[in-house]
Order: sequence, then structure tokens, then C-alpha cells
Amino acid sequence: MLGGTDFGGRAVAEAARDRGWEVTVFHRGEHPAPAGVRVLRGDRTAPDGLAALAGGSWDAVVDTWSAGPAAVRDTARLLSGRAGRYAFVSSRSVYAWPAPAGLDEDGPLAEGDPDADATEYPADKRGAELAVLREFGEERTLIVRAGLLLGPRETPGRLTWWLERVARGGRVLAPGPRDTPLQYVDARDLAAWLLDALDAGLHGPYNMVGPPGHTTMGDLLDACLRVTGSDAELCWTPPEAVEAAGVEAWSELPIWAPPGSELHAAVHAGDVSRALATGLRCRPVLDTVRDTWAWRQALPDGVAPPLADGVPAEKEARALAGEAAGSGPAGV
Repeated sequence: MLGGTDFGGRAVAEAARDRGWEVTVFHRGEHPAPAGVRVLRGDRTAPDGLAALAGGSWDAVVDTWSAGPAAVRDTARLLSGRAGRYAFVSSRSVYAWPAPAGLDEDGPLAEGDPDADATEYPADKRGAELAVLREFGEERTLIVRAGLLLGPRETPGRLTWWLERVARGGRVLAPGPRDTPLQYVDARDLAAWLLDALDAGLHGPYNMVGPPGHTTMGDLLDACLRVTGSDAELCWTPPEAVEAAGVEAWSELPIWAPPGSELHAAVHAGDVSRALATGLRCRPVLDTVRDTWAWRQALPDGVAPPLADGVPAEKEARALAGEAAGSGPAGV
């Protein structure tokens, strides 16, 4: 496991360990490694940073790298003769923008250079895919194109931001409509599918996110209310009023995108039939929300979780004032 100490990578490492697999975690030491795994230290961006991987062999490698593709190239090249298969956790961001609703794994892709240093996220992820394919070949390469990833330890803290905001109480700007469909995957469900896929010898690219409409914005925020025990009031506000208040979808209202928009089509309407047909199973949204809140509550005093920036208080107040002045309900 290259990484394996935080969020998605940690979910994979822990799931493999819990299956009784022998797990080696190679990381820089920024976070504690999971219990019960072998630990190797190194920095893939430093001279001789891969020295700890100079010996040994593995049945499979899982890599979650998100920066310059050259680091993936060097690692894949070093391990190509000593590892059976290579799973690279990529991103649905590799598809050329704008990605239309229903896009499957054969959609047009961003340009990527396997030998490049860090540039932009889509190009970096695509370049890393190409690097692994070049070193391991198609039959030994599994490409996992993750969509919106949620769950305990989540970074950059989109769901955690909503939980914190709802827990504070008061009137909460809830972007409507309530039935806006969402598409995401719990990191633990991604991990389970990925390990099964390695075991089954799957290869090629897979969109890795739950089915469109696995939950809705209403169900998500209702779950936040339920698990936090908050008395907050969800003020459902139509997209037009959100936009009129200058509030940005996705960045300032994490997870949400206006239905019918280019952004919603790209983020919440991808085709995942290939993953579903090969065993992807997605837990209920309440489980993901509850477990994320439990993780947040268990953090030691003074330790803050990663949090998305979210909507500034003054913008939220402006949007709520607009609703009160007659912008109208979200039609739910």
C-alpha cells in the first residue's frame, strides 16, 4: 500500500488487514500507520526516497498518489518485476470537461504526461494512469476512477463541514430542491470493491462511485440532523436564490450542485454500471453520516478535522434573508 495512513488509502489498508492479508504500508510518516501492518518509510519526491522498496515482492500494489505522475512512474518501474498487479486510485476528474450525464469509462479523457511533475489535478491523475499502464501493461493494471468520496477521516471535509454546521444549530441554508440526487461512495465500500477486484484479477478502468441518486440532498441533511441530535432548522432554498446571494455550489455548499447544471451532470450523474456489475455494494447514507460523526466526536480535544471552507456566515445570512423576503420555498 503506497500511502495507506489517511482516508481512502487507510480504508484500503485496514480492509486488507482485516481480511487476513499481509499488508505493507509505505509512507512518509505524516500520519500513524494502521495497527497490524508492516511499515516502510520513504518520500517518493526525494532523492533515493524509494530506497525502502528496493527489496521484497508483493502480490499487488495499491497507489493513491495525487500529485506529479513522475512519482508514480518511478514507483511502478521499480516494482514492475516484483509485484503481480498494480491498482491505481485515480479520479473521475480525468474525463474531459464538461463530462455529460451518463458518461462511462469510454468517455474522452484529459491529456496527461506520465513523465511530468505536478501540473493540474486532472492531468496529474491521467498521467499517473498512463505511467502505470506503461510499466505494468493493461492486463496487470486496475484503474479505479473515484468520484465523490465520503466517510470517516474524509478529506477535504465536505461531509464533516455539513455535520459541524448542522450541529451548531440555528437556521441552516439548505440548497434545494430536497430531492436533488447525489452520487458518492463511502471510502470503505471503495476499499471492499477494490480488494475483491484484485482478488478476481480485474483490470482496466472502473468508475468508482455509487449509483446516481443513491441518496438525495434532503436525505443527507436529514441524516446530519439525526446523528448530531441538533435542533437546527433546514431552510430549503431554490438554486436561483442561492445563486442570487452569490453562494458558490460545491465549494461553498459542499457536495451540492444545482440539478440540471453542467457541474451536477459531471459530479452526480456518471455511469457506474461496470462497477455495480462487478460487485460494488454501497451502504446506506445514514451509516456513512453516523460513522463520520462518530469519528469526529472521538477526536481528542484540540484536534480539528479537515474541513471544507463552506459558505461564509455573511453569505448564508444573505441567502436566508432573500428567502425570508419572498424568494419562495424550494418546491418540496
